[in-house]
Amino acid sequence: MKRWFWWLLAAIALLGVACSFTSFLPSAKGEEQNTAPGVLFQDDFSNPKSGWDRVSNEQGSMTDYVDGRYRILVNDTQTDIWANPSKNFTGDIVVEVNAVKNSGPDDNDFGVICRYQDQNNYYGFLISSDGYAGIERILNGEQEFINSDKAMVPVDIPKGDGVTYHITAKCVGNLLSLSVDGKPLLDVTDDALQAGDVGLIAGTFDEKGADILFDNLVVHRP
Repeated sequence: MKRWFWWLLAAIALLGVACSFTSFLPSAKGEEQNTAPGVLFQDDFSNPKSGWDRVSNEQGSMTDYVDGRYRILVNDTQTDIWANPSKNFTGDIVVEVNAVKNSGPDDNDFGVICRYQDQNNYYGFLISSDGYAGIERILNGEQEFINSDKAMVPVDIPKGDGVTYHITAKCVGNLLSLSVDGKPLLDVTDDALQAGDVGLIAGTFDEKGADILFDNLVVHRP
């Protein structure tokens, strides 16, 4: 279970780089895209001013826009890094995104966040390139997997390099569920958090270098 979080890394990064967690105003293009019924927010990451964090640190970890996608590179061990668009969503939402491992170990984790209130309170919906999944809750700074096994568990998803996963997280009332490529993997009930931002997340275990690319994020009503 990883205890180091990106807000600690960002504090280091801000001492030596000209990047920050400062939010950028959404582009007109981004606003025009939100026209489908039920869509609350979407981003294809083609505009690097659409509002996501752009941060790096001296170890080489980073969050940034790269070639029309959003990249999270975790160049530290036992570390989760995330990014948010600085939004606030109330009520039931579904978060969908495409994700692919660009490089690094298969023993990784990556996915989406919902009901993000701050670095100490959010839900994470995670998969790995070696075929595991889990739903985690960060509550008052304490990390816990709240699916039945209290850990990431083996699931039947494609494994290895070059696989693009369509990750779907549903935050509907007290029901939290994770699907990949339309296949349900995990669901839990929890009422600790009821509203907040969304996000993207990636992490490492014993080997650093997890490099994940995200594309075509959509947040919509169920």
